[in-house]
Amino acid sequence: MTINLKYKSLIAVALFSVCSCIVSAHTDKNAKAPEASTADTKVSFWDMPYLKEAFIDTAPSDRRDDISIGKLAISGDKDLIVKMAQEIAENNEGKFDSVLISHKNKLIFESYYGRGRINLPHFQASVTKSYLSIAIGRAIQLGHLTMADLHKPVISFLKDIDLEKIAEGAEKITLHQVMSMSSGIRVSAERQKLIMDSSTKTKGSNVTEQFLQHSDAISPKSQTFKYQDADPRITMQVLNNVVPGSAKDFIKTEVLAKIGITDYGWNNDVNGLPVAETSSSVTSRDMVKVGTLVINKGKWQGKQLISAAFLSKATSAITKPTEEWIPDSFSYGYFWYQSDIKIKDKSYQAKFAWGGGEQYILTFEALDLTVVFTAHARENNTMQMMAESILPAFLK
Repeated sequence: MTINLKYKSLIAVALFSVCSCIVSAHTDKNAKAPEASTADTKVSFWDMPYLKEAFIDTAPSDRRDDISIGKLAISGDKDLIVKMAQEIAENNEGKFDSVLISHKNKLIFESYYGRGRINLPHFQASVTKSYLSIAIGRAIQLGHLTMADLHKPVISFLKDIDLEKIAEGAEKITLHQVMSMSSGIRVSAERQKLIMDSSTKTKGSNVTEQFLQHSDAISPKSQTFKYQDADPRITMQVLNNVVPGSAKDFIKTEVLAKIGITDYGWNNDVNGLPVAETSSSVTSRDMVKVGTLVINKGKWQGKQLISAAFLSKATSAITKPTEEWIPDSFSYGYFWYQSDIKIKDKSYQAKFAWGGGEQYILTFEALDLTVVFTAHARENNTMQMMAESILPAFLK
């Protein structure tokens, strides 16, 4: 069933006053998900015009993109999902661009709003870090790294680091620590800007060496959680040094292409390294694929693509974020978050990628459920929507 809804539609009240109307009202079986034109793909995301009509589909189409499809049965609490989508369409203050739901490895719900388009890669912000984590898991699966390597110093994987110049204790920072944002690296905001500008503009610059050189002394006391660009940047440089070829090619051919992701964006620095902390773009459907990969413990279409041991560790609660803007209920793994969502008297663990703006890839192993949100404004109520409108639909 496909529902096309005009923003600010007054029919919404009537539509939901009688549940039996949900299936038939505003239904167009021939409606197609909104697509970006060739001209659209050449402009900035921020110049993309808003959709005149929201698109809500409870029976997604098969686009032959390696995604299995199904249907959302409109009965009981599942009506809450359509109602949620209707309310987004009517009052899109969170500037949502899409909401997709996959259950038991089948895409059963797909919706687009705002600047969302089915074929347009959406900027990912810090979800990019989660893709880097997946790439490390792929490197382990292929034998370029081992689980034991996670606890080795990062300098053991890097070249041309002048050990005489790095800060005291920097030689002990492990891959485990940088991927859990606990490296202990501490540089001033001014210095960090200089380092990041250098890595962006100066060919041959070694961002890891710069961070290690200009950090304050590092000790177990300083190695607490700090959300910063240094740690993912170092992780990307490690990946680049341990895989055949380059990190850029490895991510393209051994990670994204393996799950059918070919239409994406990922900015590179002047040295050809993918920017680790942000600046990728992926379609909403392809975000679902990443969630499915997590739900299936690193398997894709029956084949072990990502190390299961690594993925289990990466999506576990390794440390506790301390930044004020991160909710108290969130924990952190290897560039992945965790949080429990309580429904009545039971809690359901979410393992998820989160990027400012906001984008989410939320996975619930207990429910075999993946939910994707894309948006382009902060301060939305995504987790509240999960608790009130989506999770209850899958509980008996």
